Formats: sequence, C-alpha cells, structure tokens
Amino acid sequence: MTLSDLTLEDLLPHRDGMLFVREVLEVDSSNARALFLVDKSWPMADEQGVHPLILVELAAQTAGVCNGWDRIQTNGLDSNQMGWLVGIKKADFFIDSLPFGRTIIGTAENTSIFENLREVSCALYMNDQMIGKATLLLFQANE
Repeated sequence: MTLSDLTLEDLLPHRDGMLFVREVLEVDSSNARALFLVDKSWPMADEQGVHPLILVELAAQTAGVCNGWDRIQTNGLDSNQMGWLVGIKKADFFIDSLPFGRTIIGTAENTSIFENLREVSCALYMNDQMIGKATLLLFQANE
C-alpha cells in the first residue's frame, strides 16, 4: 500500500476540527513529515494568532502519522485505529504566537520502541526556522 492509497483519516483517529494535518509529505514506519496551515478555527486562537502550546498537538499528530502508517503496514488498513495517549517528556517553543495562514512543517522520529510504548523526537519549522521541539511518550492500550 502506498501513501496515495490512504486518507488522513486512515492514518489518524482525529476528525473534524481536531485534524490539523493538511498533507503528509513523507512517511515510513519510524519517521514522518507533515504540513500544517495555521487557521483561526484552531484551539487557543485569538486575534493575534495561535498560542504556541498547540505545537505539542502538531508534534503528536506528526508522530501519529508514522505510527498510523506502521499500524497499516503491519496489521492492514482495517486494523484497530485506537489513538495513542501522549505524554510530554520535554517541549520547547521558540515563537510567541503562530500567525494565521502560515505553513508549519512537523517532523517526527520514533527514537525508542518497546511494545506499546514509543519515545518520539519531534521538531516544528516555519520558513526553515525551528519554532518548537518536543520529546513525546506515546502509549497505546491493548484492545
């Protein structure tokens, strides 16, 4: 199965107003690059832009892309699409507000995998400048 055979909803459990990924740029079982477009409808938006805390969710959705890809490649498209619980091990933000209409590129790499637990290193960029980075811990419960 190739990326063009899948929808964002196949990769991620997010729906409606909480699916922020606009496009998957690259993906394999341990890495992903995703494109986001800052929108006024996002949570934590005010008249100036969006609070940078949203970068944690963008990082988590980028991590979800590669782990959703891995699930599909390993267990098939119709496999359990249960989401991941996400813990923030470390996060740094280098911007005060995300301006509306700007493109953000998120990267994620699984740096450690043990059964249903993953450590993921993420970075977020605007115009090739890093605006945030995070180390996330992802846990998926068994059915």
